[in-house]
Amino acid sequence: MTTSQEVEHEELQVAREFVSQVYAQVKERNPHESEFHQAVKEIFLSLVPVFAKHPEYMKSGILERLVEPERMITFRVSWVDDLGNVQVNRGFRVQFNSAIGPFKGGLRFHPTVNSSIIKFLGFEQIFKNSLTGQPIGGGKGGSDFDPKGKSDAEIMRFCQCFMSELSRYIGPDTDVPAGDIGVGAREIGYLFGQYKKMQGSYHAGVLTGKGISYGGSLARTEATGYGTVYFVEEMLKDKGLQFHGSTVVISGSGNVSIYAIEKATQLGAKVVACSDSNGYIYDENGLNLDTVRRLKEVERKRLSEYVDAHPEAVYHEGSYGIWSVPCDIALPCATQNEIDEEAAKLLVKNNVKAVGEGANMPSTLEAIDVFLNNGILFGPAKAANAGGVAVSALEMAQNSARMPWTFEEVDAKLHEIMKNIYKNSIEAAEAYGAPGNLVVGANIAGFLKVADAMLTQGIL
Repeated sequence: MTTSQEVEHEELQVAREFVSQVYAQVKERNPHESEFHQAVKEIFLSLVPVFAKHPEYMKSGILERLVEPERMITFRVSWVDDLGNVQVNRGFRVQFNSAIGPFKGGLRFHPTVNSSIIKFLGFEQIFKNSLTGQPIGGGKGGSDFDPKGKSDAEIMRFCQCFMSELSRYIGPDTDVPAGDIGVGAREIGYLFGQYKKMQGSYHAGVLTGKGISYGGSLARTEATGYGTVYFVEEMLKDKGLQFHGSTVVISGSGNVSIYAIEKATQLGAKVVACSDSNGYIYDENGLNLDTVRRLKEVERKRLSEYVDAHPEAVYHEGSYGIWSVPCDIALPCATQNEIDEEAAKLLVKNNVKAVGEGANMPSTLEAIDVFLNNGILFGPAKAANAGGVAVSALEMAQNSARMPWTFEEVDAKLHEIMKNIYKNSIEAAEAYGAPGNLVVGANIAGFLKVADAMLTQGIL
């Protein structure tokens, strides 16, 4: 007679083989796209118990459809630099899944941008957006254009040419881009102005991250950094820990990092290190946020100049070394795969208690295993850094209603959203046999909402 345990084991084995088969197809159909493979694998590993419990998802081809974008758009961007030379870049937009709402995701301008990176970001965005509880689907875009070293006039001309192509595929109820690495308030302004000119009318809801004077939301600039800290705060509370009195290391020095530093400091932590692409600053007395903000947001200078104002601090070449700084809490807020297995082991050796991902996929799969196997509290990116897109959705709501909210109103909504993401992730992990594992919990919680929507809408 077959026992219930034997049946459960058999169901898990069937699901495991199914997920493995679909992953093999992904690698075969998308060769040389390592970042996309990594993002898919990380999520697939979590979903085996879901397919064992819900075979209807396998029958309906949910997973096979989920990993294939609804459309992938690649286009040429030709523009003229200040010397009159014609430059050519490549633009991308992946519209991955619209089961629960219009495509939503940022634009990244960076020389490393390619189809693999855009697809990994867009795939992650499906689940991140689902976790926010807002009606937004997953998308992402960008270009291999590098804003560094370009004049404002060059950036304006590039953004105008980029939007001339992108405008054919986006709209307030279709696809709503935002900013990401290399795309801040300046770039969003140029992009929005070009879209408005081409459409001949004012569509405030077509982009988020806009300036407050033309339809932006208060607290949007702070949202990703604040949201990461709010999420980690919930992780810490569950274990009787807190930011107050903790030593924190935060990689990066862009928008996410600056506001993670600000919120962590407000909660009583001492943030001792941050970085840029050249190196990192260590200030044992705690970073002076005003100096970091001046250098990076106002003067657009390298972080190495921090020591000119604070000679007691130390600047180190090479941003990777930041993970050698002992800390209680580490918040990787720079870029993908910045923490590898070696860096993770070093953090564990130095007694880190919690890691919260403020960037997209900043930890390799091997690094995540190190954290989980050593009992480190770990907040995965799709949950911990969902605050930015959550407030983007709130910006869309304000644009639709033409009713701006105060900073305090938006911040309160953001705080509640991050609490709910944590709660839903913890509950999903518990329900599917992985108590306390937020990687599994966030993946499953995000997946279920999208999968159920796809089931009810038929084969599309």
